[in-house]
Amino acid sequence: MSTGSGQDGGLPPKYKLEDLGWDDSLASAFKKYGDPYIPGRVSSRHKTVSDVLTSSGLVQAGASGALHRIGKLPAVGDFVVLLPVPEAGTYTIVDILPRKTVFTRGVPGKDGSDQVIAANIDTVFIVTAIGPDFNSRRIERYLAIAHSSGAKPVILVNKADLSEDPDSVIESLSRSTSGVPVIAISALTHSGLSQLEPFLAPGTTVALIGSSGVGKSTLINALLEKEIQATGVNRESDGKGRHKTTVRQLFILDNGALVIDNPGLREVGLGTSGSGMSEAFPDIIELAAGCRFSDCRHENEPGCAVRQAVADGILPQERLDNFIRLSRELEFQQEKAEIGSARLERKRWKGISKAARDIGELKRR
Repeated sequence: MSTGSGQDGGLPPKYKLEDLGWDDSLASAFKKYGDPYIPGRVSSRHKTVSDVLTSSGLVQAGASGALHRIGKLPAVGDFVVLLPVPEAGTYTIVDILPRKTVFTRGVPGKDGSDQVIAANIDTVFIVTAIGPDFNSRRIERYLAIAHSSGAKPVILVNKADLSEDPDSVIESLSRSTSGVPVIAISALTHSGLSQLEPFLAPGTTVALIGSSGVGKSTLINALLEKEIQATGVNRESDGKGRHKTTVRQLFILDNGALVIDNPGLREVGLGTSGSGMSEAFPDIIELAAGCRFSDCRHENEPGCAVRQAVADGILPQERLDNFIRLSRELEFQQEKAEIGSARLERKRWKGISKAARDIGELKRR
């Protein structure tokens, strides 16, 4: 397995943009900017500034006031346009280049907006772990969000060394994940890590997501072969690890692959990520084609082919229950988003109308 080092573990001071995932489409988008602007990639975000990797080294930069006003803030993995301010020795992020993929989650609030977790990801490692906290329904939720991001999901079942029969867990998950790779690993003993090599090609970006305590930080340390991320000892009461990662951060492996570690997400909202539902539940979507009504909700409608499949033992009841639960959540979030958009549009026009009145008042004076 290739090794590497994270930002806090002594990243080399300079990179070629191509090492960071830069490609022709990004170069084309950056063409409208000349000197003194420079491109870079966000490696971590703090409260007011971001760490940005550039061909000249690592710099810190805050987002411009214009980006704040329109609510367009950079996320880890974003390629950004930086304006150096030599007299102050600082940098300002003035724009975010088009995202190839974007991983979001729903957040509480009236406007139903989504929070960008990471951007420009090629693969999402959905990390779970054998033990009391193992939850296949939560994995289905992660799959829906991962599919909607545009990145390819891979499920990693960590702590396989703690199970007497990890193959049965893998087999059970594989039956309901419709072709998504499911890989048993032990980040602690490094068992199974060689199976991850096809997803860790140079210049590609992988994001790790999963609940607190499933071993994401331990996996990062195993891939880097050094202690970069703090890890916690599992609690004996429930087998859950202690939450340690608090900041999203991008690491670069020695082979050139880029890995983003995320704080644990015990329950992550779907937001408006509806496009991933059909890929997360292709079996139900296929069965639904046989329902009597095209808008069947698979609850109490007559002639429901999906419920018939449950009755025939073809589809597990709990999988259908989770599909219905997530579908309702998605509808609710989309309604919130529509209401929020309408509210923002009214606020925008209210501001324009006020400006127009103010101009008219000045002309009459």
